[in-house]
Amino acid sequence: MSQAEATIRDTTEARPRTMAAKIGSVMQSQGALVMLVVVCSIATIRYEAFLTPENLLNVLRQNSMSGLIALGMTFVILTGGIDLSVGSLLALAGVVAAYLLPNGVFVAVLGAVTVTTLLGLVNGIIIAKAKIQPFIVTLGMMIATRGLALAITDEKSVRIGQTFEDFIYLGRGVIGDFLPVPVLILLIAFAAGWVVLNYTRFGRHVYALGDNDEAARLLGLNISRTTIGVYAISGALAGLAGVILAARLGAGNPVEGVGIELGAIAAVVVGGTLLTGGQGNVLSTLVGVLLLGVIFNIFNLEGQISPWWQPVLRGVILLVVVVIQNRLTKLK
Repeated sequence: MSQAEATIRDTTEARPRTMAAKIGSVMQSQGALVMLVVVCSIATIRYEAFLTPENLLNVLRQNSMSGLIALGMTFVILTGGIDLSVGSLLALAGVVAAYLLPNGVFVAVLGAVTVTTLLGLVNGIIIAKAKIQPFIVTLGMMIATRGLALAITDEKSVRIGQTFEDFIYLGRGVIGDFLPVPVLILLIAFAAGWVVLNYTRFGRHVYALGDNDEAARLLGLNISRTTIGVYAISGALAGLAGVILAARLGAGNPVEGVGIELGAIAAVVVGGTLLTGGQGNVLSTLVGVLLLGVIFNIFNLEGQISPWWQPVLRGVILLVVVVIQNRLTKLK
């Protein structure tokens, strides 16, 4: 075979692979958005109540807390880490806010978020300095924080009186008779997260750490500071979610948030962020949150799916998405 013929053959074989890689890349980054459009279209045809403002706003309101958790989880997963403690931090924040409310709404919110941010910092410091796996560190924090929330409340909810209207407004308020306050907070948080990841040095360091931590270290990046920072962000957002949930429920409940970390991880993965880190963005996470929220809303609208089977379907959906993502990654 001549050199020219070999070159033509190699070019012909490379072209399909290049096209497949492009398709895989697009589907990995935009697949959740495509699925969201498809699922919404099917739901619109099948259920009359789906497109009503009440239902759509209810979906957004119900997923605002998990959305905040997923936003913080995105920062962590982009570095190749994981945070299992966010559910317990959410519960602790609600309890702390409820206890601090007699001192004012500002003190309650600031105190709750400060506590969870500090605990997030502890996670980050242990992971960065002691070089212990994030799974083990955050698992320990999850257990310890949940125990702390139960201990200081004597395993009881801390009721928030109706006199604290300004605080309750954070969870139940509506702006302009249309936009729920928790949804506005969620959108502001995601906008801030998008700016941080795309236009700041810290954001570039997050991606560099997740892509190749050794290369990032050789480039002189402060790996420890970045690691500590993402866990602090995760803790802060978990605290904010806990405050909003307590305001919505009218109580700080020490058993709230069980399993919410798994839902957050699912939303991040469904959105296209790789669990190995280095690839993904907050907007895709928001799409993942909405996609899962709409799917669960469809379960409720269907009315024939047992509550016991719904978690089974959720798990199956997550497994399918992870398998598809893995296949798409191999095409790149």
